[in-house]
Order: sequence, then C-alpha cells, then structure tokens
Amino acid sequence: MKKADVVTLFDRLAAALPEPKSELEYYTPYTLLVAVVLSAQATDAGVNKATPALFRIADTPAKMLALGEARLKAHIKTIGLFNAKAKNIIALSQMLIDRHGGEVPRERAALEALPGVGRKTANVVLNVAFGEPTIAVDTHIFRVANRTGLAPGKTPLAVEQALEKVVPAARKLHAHHWLILHGRYVCRARKPDCPACVIRDLCAFKGKTTLEAPAKKVGGRGAK
Repeated sequence: MKKADVVTLFDRLAAALPEPKSELEYYTPYTLLVAVVLSAQATDAGVNKATPALFRIADTPAKMLALGEARLKAHIKTIGLFNAKAKNIIALSQMLIDRHGGEVPRERAALEALPGVGRKTANVVLNVAFGEPTIAVDTHIFRVANRTGLAPGKTPLAVEQALEKVVPAARKLHAHHWLILHGRYVCRARKPDCPACVIRDLCAFKGKTTLEAPAKKVGGRGAK
C-alpha cells in the first residue's frame, strides 16, 4: 500500500472513531493485565461477564493470592482454558509482589517474564495502561493487515514489525484499537462488510463483498 494511502486509511478510521478504547472492562493496570490474560483464545464479551464479580473481591495481586487458585477458577470457569489461566494469574500475582512491589511493570521484558504473558499481552498492557504506542497483533489485526495490503506478513511478529514501519507516528497510539475494532466489526473473517467499510477503495482484497439484492417475492397478488 502506498504511503499516501496509509495516511488516508488511518485518517478515515480516526474520523469514524476518534477515541477508540479497549472493550475489556478494567480500572487499574493490574485488572487490565488479568483481563488480557483471560482473553487469550476467548472473547472480550465472555471475559467481561466473569471479571466484575472477580474484581470486586480480587483487584490487587495480594487479594488475588488471598482468593486462591480454586476460588479463582470458580469465577472464570466460563472462560476457555480457565485451569491454565488461573494457575498463571496466581503465579504472576506472586511475581508482581516478589519482584515489583505489587505493581505492574512498565517494561516489556518485565511483563513478558510474567507467567501467561507473551508479546501480544505485553503490548496491550503497555498501550492501554501506560499509553505506549505499541501494536498488539491478534487474529483481527493479522487479518486486516494482510487482507488490505497494509502490512502483509506470515507471522504476528512480522505483521507487527511491518505496521511499526508504515503506521504514521501520529496514529501509532490508537492504531491497535482502530485495526482490531475494524477487524472485529467490519472486516470480519467469514463475511466482511465491505459495503460499509470506510477504506474499501484503498483495500487490496480481491474478494470484496457487495450489497445483496433484495429477494424476489414469490406468489402473492397477481402471481401465476
């Protein structure tokens, strides 16, 4: 995609959604970290159903440890892979207390050293909690970047590195949310809503969808 088109692409996404935000419900860096860990291979909506009750009683590493793994599992059992996630949340909570005074670190290496936290999770925390211009490539961003021709890549890391190069500096802070929300609601995997897409003329996707013609009425008055 040409540089001028990339600028136009983000200008349009920004105009459509001036202040994009994470759809995960949280209110501290720690609750965000826990929510993002829970969201792996799960939907934000599913996580948001489980976390309010959890965060009312365990919104700090110390309170999470006091809750314990078994009771934590009871709160998140509706979320996929809840056994492994519970184990990781208890372990990362202990590590936050042991190494960081109970606070979520602002450094990527320290975040990625926490159990259950990979590059994508670290990028989300750095961006959402600390305002760093990081881009966390999930399945939606991976699809949009490749499908549109914005930043093609065979792996999430390759796409992230490509996006770092092409996204205008002024747009990097919110690029993650613009792309993920666009992929979630417009540039969907199975049936993208191309007619409603604000960047369809810039997109390289060859399988663009079109408006479906109204179904013809069968029978009724005058039918033969």
